[in-house]
Amino acid sequence: MRIVVVGAGGVGGSVAAIAARREFVECLVVADVDPARAQAVADRAGDPRVVAARVDASDPDDVAALLAAYRADALLNATDPRFVMPLFRAALAARVTYLDMAMSMSVPHPERPHELTGVKLGDEQFALHDDFVDAGVLALVGMGVEPGLSDVFARYAADHLFAEIDELGVRDGSDLVVPGRAFAPSFSIWTLIEECLNPPVVWERDRGWFTTAPFSEPEVFDFPAGIGPLECVNVEHEEVLLIPRWVDARRVTFKYGLGSRVIEVLRTLHELGLDSTTPVRVGDVHVSPREVVAACLPDPATIGPEMTGRTCAGLWVRGTGTDGAPREVYLHHVVDNAWSMAEYGCQAVVWQTAVNPVVALELIASGAWSGAGVLGPEALDAVPFLDLLTDYGSPWALREGG
Repeated sequence: MRIVVVGAGGVGGSVAAIAARREFVECLVVADVDPARAQAVADRAGDPRVVAARVDASDPDDVAALLAAYRADALLNATDPRFVMPLFRAALAARVTYLDMAMSMSVPHPERPHELTGVKLGDEQFALHDDFVDAGVLALVGMGVEPGLSDVFARYAADHLFAEIDELGVRDGSDLVVPGRAFAPSFSIWTLIEECLNPPVVWERDRGWFTTAPFSEPEVFDFPAGIGPLECVNVEHEEVLLIPRWVDARRVTFKYGLGSRVIEVLRTLHELGLDSTTPVRVGDVHVSPREVVAACLPDPATIGPEMTGRTCAGLWVRGTGTDGAPREVYLHHVVDNAWSMAEYGCQAVVWQTAVNPVVALELIASGAWSGAGVLGPEALDAVPFLDLLTDYGSPWALREGG
């Protein structure tokens, strides 16, 4: 398979490191608006199949030209959500398989943002479903770890563990720390702000999609692998918009173990207007406050050597088991930063995000996964994915009792 990865940040670099070990890859082009950054990723991969290129992710014509130049079979979007739609449209125009790890951006309801949905995550992409079907092209959206692996877990639970599901609840948490840094996000601050300050979405069978206030419905969830109990709160995330389309459940939620310190920082950024993407005049230039915040923080791709701890992504499922008895499980995937750094030179969060689209690409290359249109991971058979993820040396686990 010939793959173009757009974005040479932490996740793009991890994709290259993981894919370089797999035989299904014929060519992997790492493309970025900064050619030096793309070249650095290619050099670190140390494989002649991994090459660098420059591309403007905001320009569909530029992206389409790159796809044609390298005869790409697939485009993997490893950029932040601002660039989803131009890359999505470029893949459609070029008729190549598209994958991303974050979907098109939401817009809150103008009058009742903490009750009703406005433009939902992924709405712009699902609006083009018929166009992808007509072109015979697969767009596999939300195929990172969250969203992504938890969606695969939802499919697996519905097919193999439960006769009826009351709730599918994504629960993510970590004990990752960077000594000496009070606030050092392990992934893009742009994404963190977007997820945590937008109104969270909940889905219920009798109500459909609705919203709540940021950081709502706090609960303590006990994470495995020694991470322990963390306070989790509602956060806007794609799983809630994806899972109900293909998996039957009474309720779907997403809660993240952010911790009080992160919540405090995010609230302060919002109160000061530093989460805004609207440029403001500073002297003789106009700058986006959010971009200034991002520039002041450490690059998530570079903090791995300083970081310690583990990250856990998983899905809590409650309902009636296949034997007719009540059942509660937590399907999860844990990555230790010490392991991912030693094995791949990548910090845990970006590695955990990156491994899942590479697994998906291998399944698509082999024909084990196929389709046309805009599909989420839960639309496809979970077993081949979970088996191959284990073959990559990063097994998943199931804990009875939630």
